[in-house]
Amino acid sequence: MNAQTVRQVLMQAGLAPLDAQVLLAHVLRRDRSWLVAHRDDALANDDVATFFALARRRRNGEPVAYLVGRREFWGLVLHVNPAVLVPRPETETLVALALEWLPSDRPVRVLDLGTGSGAIAVAIARERPNAEVVAVDASAGALAVARANVSALGLRNVTVVESDWYGAVDGTFDLIASNPPYIRAGDPHLAGEDVRFEPIAALVSGADGLGDLRRIVAGAAPWLAPRGALLLEHGHDQAPAVRSLLEEAEFGDVTARRDLAGIFRVAAGRRPA
Repeated sequence: MNAQTVRQVLMQAGLAPLDAQVLLAHVLRRDRSWLVAHRDDALANDDVATFFALARRRRNGEPVAYLVGRREFWGLVLHVNPAVLVPRPETETLVALALEWLPSDRPVRVLDLGTGSGAIAVAIARERPNAEVVAVDASAGALAVARANVSALGLRNVTVVESDWYGAVDGTFDLIASNPPYIRAGDPHLAGEDVRFEPIAALVSGADGLGDLRRIVAGAAPWLAPRGALLLEHGHDQAPAVRSLLEEAEFGDVTARRDLAGIFRVAAGRRPA
């Protein structure tokens, strides 16, 4: 049998072109531009078999990030696996607002609650070298991923701590950021092809999706420095409810931020007086 070319296997994968290109580039240890320049090159049979095995898994809904073991977030390449959520562009909205609220000319302390892969923590730490960032999670698997990302990026200003929200946290912080579980139990989105492979504990929070958000807001004040800020990612339809949580807890300067799709995705406020 004649060897198959780059062009042929990409066409036969049965995937969206971008997904197919990312998977084949991963198998060949090349980048996507190499595929374009070498589309008529013949491929080794072992590489073809490995690619088609990954393509089958992707057609079954497994996230590309899990298949290749990495995901780009805020311009950084992060290690990911099924112990953590796949970092999403929506969460960059939270990072952008955090950087607006954090001064760049003096030391600050930042707490990332439920860090998962460490995406929020490492993005802030890279942009604010003067910041001391504490990244916490209750999942041992997530903590291993976060520590791997901190190490791979050579960040010395991030500490990863095992903690159930504020349980093992010390000191006060100029900013607390969190992308907590916020999906309702039984939400049909949980059956979506990518989401059903992600850790359910990092997705679901009670009957209305607000359980962990309530805990975070209710417990935040003692951990915030004067004028300290709390930033929360939430679901596409939860902006009014999360804003109310902040206002009822007497946070000031309560604001909301839309993601790139124009959906309110982040709520924030300053420590109560």
